[in-house]
Amino acid sequence: MRYKIILAAAAFSMLAWAQEPQVVSIWPAGNLAADAATQKEVVTENAAHEHAVTNIHNPTITAYLPPADKATGVAIVVAPGGGHRFLSIDHEGYDVGKWLASIGVAGFVLKYRLAHAENSHYTVEDADQDAQRAIRVIRARAEEWHVNPAKVGILGFSAGGEVAVLAATKFDRGKADAADAIDRQSSRPDFQVLIYPGVQPANIVVTKDTPPAFMLCANNDAGPSNAIPVLAQALKKVGVPVEIHIYNSGGHGFGIRPRPLPISSWPVRLQEWMVDSGILPKN
Repeated sequence: MRYKIILAAAAFSMLAWAQEPQVVSIWPAGNLAADAATQKEVVTENAAHEHAVTNIHNPTITAYLPPADKATGVAIVVAPGGGHRFLSIDHEGYDVGKWLASIGVAGFVLKYRLAHAENSHYTVEDADQDAQRAIRVIRARAEEWHVNPAKVGILGFSAGGEVAVLAATKFDRGKADAADAIDRQSSRPDFQVLIYPGVQPANIVVTKDTPPAFMLCANNDAGPSNAIPVLAQALKKVGVPVEIHIYNSGGHGFGIRPRPLPISSWPVRLQEWMVDSGILPKN
């Protein structure tokens, strides 16, 4: 079937990606809790050899940059999910960054602070601040990373979808007189991508300045499949472009895993939307 061919091509392109990713701490040491200097991240592996990361005190972005001759100038911050307890760092993080690089998009996988991790003293607002800071850092280093500062988006899965929505609705345009040059950059994403987002539409305030949105989930994933149409209507009401896809099946947490289901071709739908929206070039 067509989606199997698409997935095989996507898997090959990710395997072909070989450039070593760059890991960048996004906050100056003085902005972090004392835990950042003494606590180390904890990485666990499940039976499927997928990794989860927790105990995050020093937020970072891992940069997957496309080859210079393939770069489109588009950049996307990728926020993995995990219920704010951990990050599903492979199929909702690094593998997504590799796929983005394979289509000419600079993918920046965000490790954000976790509000519901064991013994955590963080809040979801801290995760939002990490996402906004990541966007500012990318714009501040746009020339170095061959990024167009007017084409920086955010993509979030599950709890990372909540982080993405917060970044897309609680941004600022930068502080011109900030001592930190990074804080002079806008934290507004130019577009948002929400994949089975863990959001409560009643808690989200959208305006005409909210960035365009692409949203996708499975119908048998009750929370997101109920939330996405409500959020889409709110965006349409204020004139913000939005595209939604609700597939028949797929459940929650599928990420970029190849499975024999139509929903597994969602990266192609996203790429098509980015082309149709003028984010990516048509060629």
